[in-house]
Amino acid sequence: MGHVSCFLLLFLSGIIMLIPTTHQLQTYQSQVLLQVRKHLEYPPFLDVWVNYTGDVCSVPHSPQLSISCQDTFITELRIMGDKRVRGWDFDGHAIPNQTLSETFSVDSFVTTLTRLTSLRVLSLVSLGIWGPLPDKIHRLSSLELLDFSSNYLFGPIPSQISRLGSLQILTLDGNYFNGSVPDGLDSMSNLTVLSLKNNRLGGPFPSSISRIKTLTTVALSKNEMTGKLPDLGALSSLHLLDLIDNHFDSDPPNLPKGLVTVLLSRNSFSGDIPEQYGELGQLQHLDLSFNLLTGMPPQALFSLPNISYLDLSSNMFSGSLQGSLHCGSKLGLVDISNNKFIGQLPSCLGTTSAKPVVKFSGNCLSVDVKHQHSESYCKTPAGGRKHFLRGELVVLIAVLLGAALVIVLLAIGLLIFRRKVRSRGPFEQHDFPKVVQENAPTGLSAEFLANARLISEAAKIGSQNAPSYRLFALEELREATNNFAASNFIGEGSIGKLYKGRLESGAYVAIRSIASLKKHSVQNLRVRLDLFSKLHHPHLVGLLGHCVGGQAQDESSTKVFLIYEYVVNGNYRTHLTENSLEKVLNWSDRLAILIGVAKAVHFLHTGVIPGCFNNRLKTNNILLDEHQIAKLSDYGMSILTDDFEKLEAKGEGHKTGRKVNMEDDVYNFGFILLESLVGTIVTGKEEAFLLNEMASFGSQDGRRRIVDPIVLTTCSQESLSIAVSITNKCISPNPSARPSFEDVLWNLQYAAQVQAAYDADQKSDTASQS
Repeated sequence: MGHVSCFLLLFLSGIIMLIPTTHQLQTYQSQVLLQVRKHLEYPPFLDVWVNYTGDVCSVPHSPQLSISCQDTFITELRIMGDKRVRGWDFDGHAIPNQTLSETFSVDSFVTTLTRLTSLRVLSLVSLGIWGPLPDKIHRLSSLELLDFSSNYLFGPIPSQISRLGSLQILTLDGNYFNGSVPDGLDSMSNLTVLSLKNNRLGGPFPSSISRIKTLTTVALSKNEMTGKLPDLGALSSLHLLDLIDNHFDSDPPNLPKGLVTVLLSRNSFSGDIPEQYGELGQLQHLDLSFNLLTGMPPQALFSLPNISYLDLSSNMFSGSLQGSLHCGSKLGLVDISNNKFIGQLPSCLGTTSAKPVVKFSGNCLSVDVKHQHSESYCKTPAGGRKHFLRGELVVLIAVLLGAALVIVLLAIGLLIFRRKVRSRGPFEQHDFPKVVQENAPTGLSAEFLANARLISEAAKIGSQNAPSYRLFALEELREATNNFAASNFIGEGSIGKLYKGRLESGAYVAIRSIASLKKHSVQNLRVRLDLFSKLHHPHLVGLLGHCVGGQAQDESSTKVFLIYEYVVNGNYRTHLTENSLEKVLNWSDRLAILIGVAKAVHFLHTGVIPGCFNNRLKTNNILLDEHQIAKLSDYGMSILTDDFEKLEAKGEGHKTGRKVNMEDDVYNFGFILLESLVGTIVTGKEEAFLLNEMASFGSQDGRRRIVDPIVLTTCSQESLSIAVSITNKCISPNPSARPSFEDVLWNLQYAAQVQAAYDADQKSDTASQS
């Protein structure tokens, strides 16, 4: 009996000892997270770690913050900020860097992170983190996903990163890493995604990458890598290869047969396309444009069973395409322009064919001679590049001398400008992106184009998960919408009709047909579309591509189609009515949606240069996805409309037109706030409602009379008061009294924090009563 008693005593003692151990673990992890918050200089969305009274593993998820745990250990930490890079405003004044302050230490920050020893997922995006990534990152030995996209990390990628043997996804896009990609990455035998896009990486393509057989994605575009590509045929799992805009100068590499997308444009690949490319049975998208490729493309490329997009433009292909050339059934677009093809187009590429869409200008073909060179231009001998150097050496030297003179003048101007800049960020000694001055298209000033090209790095927020922007063929859109059938029609607004479509891949899209864009040259329009395509944010409906569909009914105008992601859960307005078939949203849900939209609009105003204003803000244009995340649609149309051009032509800048436009968005957002508080408002009666009812917000009885009962029964009075106050300011008749969007966002986030504390107290009271 004594032995049994002793055993029970020991057993109970063990249980008691476990209780403080679990508590201590939670306290320890909470302290680590508070240190992380301190390192990141207290972003408001991390205040939840201070205010939340429960276990850190139970902190509610949001688009900015997500924590997951297993057995009380933190295993996933995802934080997304909104820091943006240096740019210039309309008056040429420097916008301060959105990096963390000069006191930030990336070494100390990573040391703190390594105390979370069970982390499997670490995603820290757009947080202003700067400095060289330290070798000690390898101490997070359990990592399966590492994402530091859209920050300010520079220097070499640490070689010790290859010691992360469990790593499956490595994403370091949109930083300032330089040096070579470290060799030895094949020690990461589980790696599936390697994405290092938009950095300053140089040197050769590491041969070790060609030995990682688990890779499905290799994305190294927009770097400065050089040399020869190794044989990639052993990468049997590879689906995406993206090497756009580097300096590779070898023959095109041998490729694995499972590839779906191959993007090799804007390099210096030379020689013939390997016949092996005609055996890539899964290939859908091949872009070899802007290289130095010669000879004749393999006929089999055009007839691959899944090929839908084939871009061979701006190379040195020559000869006559065989009349027996066969086009695959899924081929939607072929671009062979700006080469040295002669003779006739094969029948499957003929201008009378409905599919595929074919671009063939800039050759010596016997069709559409207005846009072709003379045949002598294309009869360059095999040593065409040597002939080019002899024949056009004088022109080339003149161009180079002119470019050198422009560079010298720009350098002098930059030196003078920097001397005038008062405050200096922690990165001024590093090589930041420069403005590229080009010849201005008709209707746009050179200054406007320079600013337009200086898109803020904030545009990369969320873009690491976004599909590549691409050009769609009109025939592809017709098939997706059953020739724009009435059954696919969604609605019509002031900027054209909207259709639902389904692509060949099975993905649903929303296609907006813009009625007409007058007086825009093709080059002008492309500049605008290029700017528009770079607007990426988690709370903007994703723009997937565009299609220029030829002339509208008015021959002086151009018809354009914009292709967006399809958002499945309807618009915000339908969720605000009591008789809605959808779930009616409580106050916390509405605040989350409003904060998301406010972040999107704040980004459109300040995250890109020039800013996008007059964004048609209304509850109908706020869409909800399957996770109830808000996404703003119909944004940025001022970029594509004549209003934007008129604003530029008048010379209205930061002090006039921009301010008025910003206030328009603030005013319209005020009505979105109002509908969130009181329910949907009948169009055309807003002003009367304001005059008669807004005073009622000042009393409890008045609020009970006009505020949506769902809001009244789910909100805290303090949170409601904050929202009412900012609503009143937004819709003030006096424009100068309206707040900035930054103020709007701050107040909404504060209201959400107050509401979260109230909800937690309510749950606690309910639990204690039960």
